[in-house]
Amino acid sequence: MSINTLEQYLPDNTFPFLKKWFSDYYIHIKITKNRNSKLGDYSKLPDQSHQITVNSTLDKQLFFFVLTHELAHLIAFEKFNFRISAHGKEWKDTFRDMLVESIDIYTEDLKPIIAKFSKNPKANFMASPELVRYFHIENPEDNFVFVEDLLINEEFHYKGDGYRLLEKKKKLYLCVNLKNSKKYLFRALAKVEKLTLNEE
Repeated sequence: MSINTLEQYLPDNTFPFLKKWFSDYYIHIKITKNRNSKLGDYSKLPDQSHQITVNSTLDKQLFFFVLTHELAHLIAFEKFNFRISAHGKEWKDTFRDMLVESIDIYTEDLKPIIAKFSKNPKANFMASPELVRYFHIENPEDNFVFVEDLLINEEFHYKGDGYRLLEKKKKLYLCVNLKNSKKYLFRALAKVEKLTLNEE
């Protein structure tokens, strides 16, 4: 993929960073359709070149963030060899340095979130509530909320079933299925449809 093609998915002024980070490696960048299971990934190919995939539907700033995450894997593995843990200290340190170096790419309201995240980078984007909230722009006309935004005993729909929130258990939320009375644990940032009563 040409750098011109890649640039259409990225914020302005990213080229100097990409040129520096890419310079020592032969990298295939693949822009993929939206994948619910992941935002991007990195792999080393049999010919010793590298492949990074990133979802095409991402906000430009998030696209750059994910690309930085995956490039940090490549650089850490090449620098410290492939015996390191995928999301261990070497990757965290590499990702942190890249985020700090490129923080001016991000908008003023996002910079503090990136700065805070960079102090202890998480392997999974969904484990970073502030970033998830920032990039999930809510439609005020719909009833979709995060489970953590519900009150005890409020009811919601999730994948076609109705549930009631019972209690918070550490980082998870205990809910009961209204149909079969079985209890389930939900992540704080699970997106659900809040049930509302029509006012007479």
